[in-house]
Amino acid sequence: MTWTTHRRAFLAASAAVALAPSVARAAQAAPTGNDEIARLYRSAMVIDGNLVGPFDDAAPLDRATADQVLSSGLTAFKMSIGGSSGEFDAVNSDIAAFDKAIALSPDVYMKIATAEDLLVAKRTRRVGVIYSFEDAGMLDGKPANIDHFSALGVRVMQLGYNGVSPFASGVMAPQPSAGLTPLGHEAVGRMNACGVTLDLSHADERSSLEAVAASTRPVAITHAGCHSAYAHPRNKSDAVLRAVAESGGVVGIYGLSYISAGPEQQSLDDYMAHMLHALSVCGEDHVGIGSDAILTPFDTSPESMAEWDASIAARKAAGVSAPGEGRPPFVTGLNRADRPAVIARALLERGQPVRVVEKVLGANFQRVFSETWRA
Repeated sequence: MTWTTHRRAFLAASAAVALAPSVARAAQAAPTGNDEIARLYRSAMVIDGNLVGPFDDAAPLDRATADQVLSSGLTAFKMSIGGSSGEFDAVNSDIAAFDKAIALSPDVYMKIATAEDLLVAKRTRRVGVIYSFEDAGMLDGKPANIDHFSALGVRVMQLGYNGVSPFASGVMAPQPSAGLTPLGHEAVGRMNACGVTLDLSHADERSSLEAVAASTRPVAITHAGCHSAYAHPRNKSDAVLRAVAESGGVVGIYGLSYISAGPEQQSLDDYMAHMLHALSVCGEDHVGIGSDAILTPFDTSPESMAEWDASIAARKAAGVSAPGEGRPPFVTGLNRADRPAVIARALLERGQPVRVVEKVLGANFQRVFSETWRA
């Protein structure tokens, strides 16, 4: 899923569906006690592979919103810029606006440009923002533009969204797939050389396997589910999961409606089925959290749901949606800023040792970013 992040709608992009309950829920902070989860969460590197945070490029975040972000306990999150159909000039403007928004709230956010910045964010108790692309439209079919955007601080890129791009085929592309194109091979090489993490979240089976084979660095799937846990085009086969793990990469598990059949809202048990399957296939060093949600709690009021339903209708009309879109983007029990803490507790309750929980919370993403961001 992608979210509107263009500069004229910074705060509105997530506020319309997320910020209405922020004042009422401001006391919902990350764990502060002395139990095992609280201590673990305070000390751990906590990284979410895909979130939308509240930003404003016109003024500092208001105190209630800032407190909600900080209460998440996140060290950093990856934020997609440009949506599912970004254009070169517009995305350049968006990046400048995000830079300005972060500069206006320096006590809340810091831009993550290097692996060392993750340590700084943790030490200074700010929330790091990792710029990324979900689409490849902003590259204009030119691998050289990877260098351009890397220089602007974009640290994670995909080869395209759900359809066909000049580089590869997405999960909703006509099959049989053309796979990784000659330009796609060149793009993978440029990402490796520029210190950009290759993300295959929206790539189809053939494109994913060929991209993993072409990459000389670990590869990420920052936000997806497991096809064996629930069959859906956006969920990855065991073959793809193993290939990413064997590359040294990481798979972030999302909480979208694609993890269960519905019509009920996706549950924590649904989510954990995907998480535990990924751990069994990939191993403990290659799984993380990639919520693909809004950082602050999703507002389920009638007004907010009407806006949400309109956004889904627009995606379907534009031909960029996947089957089963419609339910709000949160797991019951995880509709809160500190959702990784709940996941940590669920892992421990299901018999996972503390070392595995620490890796899933963010150490695995930290390692992969450290290994792929070296130019």
